[in-house]
Order: sequence, then C-alpha cells, then structure tokens
Amino acid sequence: MFLKCRKRQTRIVWLFASFMLLQFVILRMGNQAGRGFLPDRQQELVYLFLQCAVIPGFLLHAPLYHRLENPRRYGALVAGAAVLCGVGGETLLFLPSDSLLCLTVTGLTVFLLGFTGGAVYLRLCFFMEGAAHAGLSLGLGYAIAVALQFCLQLQWTVKPVLVILLAISCAGIVLLLTREEKTEQAISSQESRETPVKELLFASIITFALLLFSGYYNRYIHHLQIASGYAEYNVYSGPRLLMIPAVLLSGWLGDVKGGRYLPLGTLCVSALAMLNTALLGRETYLLNMCLFYVSLSAVIMFYHLVFLRLAPRAAHPALWACMGRVLDSACVLFTFLIRLSEQSQATVLLIEIAALSIAVVLMALGGAFNLAKNGTQETAPAATTEPAEPALPAQDPFDALREQYGLTPGELRVLRELVLTEDKQAAIGDRLSIKVRTVQANVTSIYRKTGVSTRAGLVQLFRGIGE
Repeated sequence: MFLKCRKRQTRIVWLFASFMLLQFVILRMGNQAGRGFLPDRQQELVYLFLQCAVIPGFLLHAPLYHRLENPRRYGALVAGAAVLCGVGGETLLFLPSDSLLCLTVTGLTVFLLGFTGGAVYLRLCFFMEGAAHAGLSLGLGYAIAVALQFCLQLQWTVKPVLVILLAISCAGIVLLLTREEKTEQAISSQESRETPVKELLFASIITFALLLFSGYYNRYIHHLQIASGYAEYNVYSGPRLLMIPAVLLSGWLGDVKGGRYLPLGTLCVSALAMLNTALLGRETYLLNMCLFYVSLSAVIMFYHLVFLRLAPRAAHPALWACMGRVLDSACVLFTFLIRLSEQSQATVLLIEIAALSIAVVLMALGGAFNLAKNGTQETAPAATTEPAEPALPAQDPFDALREQYGLTPGELRVLRELVLTEDKQAAIGDRLSIKVRTVQANVTSIYRKTGVSTRAGLVQLFRGIGE
C-alpha cells in the first residue's frame, strides 16, 4: 500500500511538471509570434489570441472523452494531440516569428495544448484520489517546471536544450495518459455520483474573483516598473523564484486537515498584497513584484486543488477538472475587454477590494472559515468503525462489504456480477445497461477500496464475509 501511494505521488509530480513546462515554453514562444509581421500596437493581441485558442482545446476534451467509449481510441487521440503539440512547440523554436505561418502554427499548437491539458487534469483527478500528500506533490511538480523555466530563461541560445526538454515532457505526458487504460475511469460511476453544484458554483466565482485581483495587480506592478525605472526587472527575473516556496507551501496547506486552511491562506496572502499597494504603493516596486508572485502562486494552487478534488464528484469530471485553468484564461480576456486596468490607481484598488470581498463572502457561505465544524466531521466516522465489525457476519454479505469498504450502489451492482458470475465486463455492462467504461471504472474502484487486485480475490473476500 505504501509503495502504491508513493507511486501515485511520483506520477502526480511527473505529469504536472511535464505539462506545466510544456505550457510555459509554448505560451512564452507564442507571445513572440507576429513580431515584425504585426504592427506594434497589435502585438499584445497575440496574448489574447493564445487565450482564445487554448480555451476551446480544454472544453473540447470533455465531450470527446464522454463520447469515445473505447479506451484505446481515447488513448490514441490524447497521445496524438500531445505529440502534435510537442512537434508544434519545437517547430516554433525554429520558425521565424515575422510571418503568418508562425501565427497559424502557434494557434494550432496552443489549441492542442488545451486539449492535452484537459486529459492531463482528468488523469490527475485519478492520481490524486486517495493519494497521500497529493497537494504537496502537485506543488512540487509546478515548482520543478518554474525552476526549469527560470534556469533556461527561454532564450534562443538554448534551443537544443529546449528541444530535448519538450521531447521529454511530451513523452512523460503520453506515457502517463495512455498506460493503465482500465484504470483511467477510476472515478466513481455517473449514476452514483453526488454532484456538488453549490461547491462548483462557489469555487468558480471565488476563483474568478481571485484571478481578477491577480490580473489587476499584475497590470499595476507593470505600470510601476515603467514609472520607477526598473527596466532590468521583468516577469522572468529573480522574484519569480519565490513561486517555488510559495507553491510548495500552498500544496502543503492543501494537504493539512483536508485542505481546509488553503482558502484562508490564499485569502490572507491576497489581502496582504492589496494592503501593500494601498499603503506603500510606488515606493516598493520590488516588494510588489515579490508579493505578486507569492499571491499568484497561492491562487494557482488554490484553484488547481479545489477543482481537481471536486471534479470526481461532479456529473462531468472531464469538464470540471480543468475548469480552474479555463477560468484563468477567461479572466485574461475579461480584464482586457473591459479595460479597467487603464483606470486610475483608486479605481483599480476598488476593484481589488470588490473581488476579494466577493471571495470572502462566498468562502464564508461555503463554510471555508468554519474550521471547528470540519474537524468534528472528520473525526466522527472514526468513532463508528470499530463497533460495526462484530455485526458484519449477521448481515447480507453484500451489505457487509458495502458498509465495510464504502462501496457505492453502482459498485455494489458490479460486485454482485463479478462474484456470482464468470461473465466478462462487456457482458456485465449489457446486462446492467451501462457502458463498458463504467464497468471498468467500478471494477478499478472496487479493487482500490478493498485492497484486492484480482477477481478471484474478490470471490475469496465475499466468501470470507459470508462465512
């Protein structure tokens, strides 16, 4: 069990680090597309073009995932998208930026990046389900990608290194997305899933409010950079390294007590950044840069952990797993369209206060600050597990298994077929009127919950309960 847990942690780190590095490199190079081809006043539109291209990629993955019943076809589609994305990224390394071809390749590559990202986030849901230190593992993956990006600085003089890193990243993504096809659907079946509509809605609004604050804060310190004359500092300079300890700390908070301290910690860091802009302002440009990266890291880890943990209980996990990243890009488009960042410092400050106020209210309504109540909920089940064991033999064996291992109704139906028949999963799916993918999902979940790895083991477990 310990080795299995460590294996999941390693996969979380590897998969997230590979995808984030791929994203950093492609988006960074994509921002250079069109230089010398587009007028200078239109160059910033390229960044918006990238956001418009990546969002459909994320959103397209969800319906295709649900429509493709054959796991092999889905795996082939995802692997093809990841490979083409890597090829597109390496093409951008050598393609002149001052051409329409460069812009076209950039758009297609970023779209494929979004599609690949949808598959990555869905697989992360599976890896994180039941894994110890999942938040810290996610933070470590992000920290590795940030460190590699900073060391390389994405300069054209390191093209051979970037080619190798892109190839390694794509290989890692393809390997982890295509292996263990039967376990890809390890999240509970659709009919037995409790849809957390309220939690998803609150998480979306809170995330958007925090991202709105981060977006305006980014614009604010960019203007301070120009006004203060610190031309040597940019978004890829020294203060960016603060993201490494910040994401690790946020990931650790995401593991402590089920992550109940993470919303409060994210809110405190954002409020501190806002107070610094109001009280100190232009005199502390470097401090603003540092606080920006720390607060941004907290927000990024917050929405990743929240949606990755809510998605398995949602009706459409493939859609909600990547929703935090989709909202990130949507917020970029929103802040540009309303152009409030061009307003006065007082206006920007009011927007920051409004965004954080909305986040505070929704966190309070969602119980994020009710730490004592969460603590009692967590300890309550432990008090009822031991007295239940003596009564198990007197119960129906299937009811006993359901209570002892926390099986869902859908998993219990599949378990009956597994131990009472010798039919294959396709036949079980036909008899129960469910998809083969759903049967595979339930089988994998049953194995994980019971600690049994074979069908014969399930039969022995059932007989032992019955005796």
